[in-house]
Amino acid sequence: MRKILKAGVSSIDISPRKGIELGGYPHYSRHNTGIHDPLYASCIYLDNGEEKFIIISMDLLFFSKKYVLSVRRKISERTQIPPGNIMISCSHTHSGPWASGRLDLEALQKGLKADENYIVELEDKLVNIVLDANSKTFKAKIGIEKGYCGKEQGVGGNRRNPDGPCDPAVWTIGVQDIPGNWRACLVKYALHPTVIHAESTLVTADYPCYIREYLSKTKPQMAFLFVQGTSGDQSTRYFRNGQSFDEARRIGTAIGIEADHVLDSMKLSSDINLVIKSMEVDVDLKILPSKKEAEKRVEEAKKKLDEVIARKGSYLEVQNADLVLLGAEDSLGYILMKEKGEKIDLLEDELPAEIQVIGIGDTRIVGIPGEVFVEFGLEIIAKSPNRKTFVVELSNGCLPGYACTGKAFAEGGYETDTSLLTSKTGDIFVKAALKLLNEI
Repeated sequence: MRKILKAGVSSIDISPRKGIELGGYPHYSRHNTGIHDPLYASCIYLDNGEEKFIIISMDLLFFSKKYVLSVRRKISERTQIPPGNIMISCSHTHSGPWASGRLDLEALQKGLKADENYIVELEDKLVNIVLDANSKTFKAKIGIEKGYCGKEQGVGGNRRNPDGPCDPAVWTIGVQDIPGNWRACLVKYALHPTVIHAESTLVTADYPCYIREYLSKTKPQMAFLFVQGTSGDQSTRYFRNGQSFDEARRIGTAIGIEADHVLDSMKLSSDINLVIKSMEVDVDLKILPSKKEAEKRVEEAKKKLDEVIARKGSYLEVQNADLVLLGAEDSLGYILMKEKGEKIDLLEDELPAEIQVIGIGDTRIVGIPGEVFVEFGLEIIAKSPNRKTFVVELSNGCLPGYACTGKAFAEGGYETDTSLLTSKTGDIFVKAALKLLNEI
């Protein structure tokens, strides 16, 4: 029997009020001084008569699992959509408000938290856009294809090693109504939104805002969602030409042009199978060094940073040295918190981790929480039984640090020092994702 696909879309401004602290760059006081470009939450609702689910994306750094569970419950109570049929993800902009626990030493010592009023308002907004999309459904066609845009275009790549693994795929989902009007588009790309750095106190979605801007010109009535690929070790660090809004525009526009090409060439269908399945897994936590050793690492990292600054090292050298210090401080912060018997939110609020797989026709979307190194995403894609598979990190919660590879742990660095996880966590995620992919 031929299925009839129904869809609904909705978006809402989730920009914080002036003064709320921006997340993403410890060592800097960043109480926002205004909005450069609005932050949005958007959703796509799909229903083929047999299955229904919702994908929500937000222009935020993180969104805690405890908030995900709260929003899912509220949506399910109002719509009867099963909580597990809802994916909530973040773009990972470093110029939006906190919406999770924190791991930086200053926050742990001072008990700094996300703005409670902002979280309450945000949860209400997420529920409302789903209700809006659910109440305004239309008969729809959907297509999913990918293009490419990477370091060859000066867009992004591996931030630990410019010649290291990367994922330049621009996966694009397009939704039309039956007359052929574009109604929604989802773009997945694996790249830290850190073109705009800590010196800025303006609210911005970073480069994804310019993907949105470009597509709004070519397809004006289309809602836009951006989801982050496995970008734990992916950024513009070695590929950008500065850290300005003009550079963010250049990068976002390049990705937007490629997504637009994909939309214009894709085939769409209304007869689509939908399937969704998830499971929870335990992560593997590392053994922390002694307090004395952690304090020594912080002292050495501070000395190194001071040396780089004193000899007037390049901006990139200063940033890399600062990241080493940040990682060492984070590790010390965990030890001090454990010593005091105090709660570490990103550890206790986020576990166990949820792995989710959404099937749309012959495409599989794997949702993974937290920041995950690209190697794990590429392994899932390579071993998936479905040729059209992509991975979305920061889905349905966070992690207590990066899911790094064994090679990265052997080399050391910011991502490994700041993480409470071992390299086994990424392998656990790969195994769980492949299990779900093979089951459905």
